[in-house]
Amino acid sequence: MARARSLSTHARTVLAALLEAGGAWSHGYDLARRAGIKSGTLYPLLIRLESQGYLEAEWQQPAEGGKPPRHAYRLTDEGLRLARDNPVQAAPLPSLAQASES
Repeated sequence: MARARSLSTHARTVLAALLEAGGAWSHGYDLARRAGIKSGTLYPLLIRLESQGYLEAEWQQPAEGGKPPRHAYRLTDEGLRLARDNPVQAAPLPSLAQASES
């Protein structure tokens, strides 16, 4: 899948967060916190990356009752290549362990 334009900083940051997840599913809220991107920017970006074939998404049922299902995302093989070819040019993301401690 050839890209006509370069990726935004936000797109690179989200791809880096998903790349760091190592194939595990990531929820939008976690991605927003880790990438430091507001939901109004994040969710349209996730939708666009999914429609372009770089992400796969699924609804996941909560582990405990009383909570709604959540949309989760992970990189496709094409998304993995895109993330590796377009590294973030800014400060590194906090590790998964750091993000869960916050």
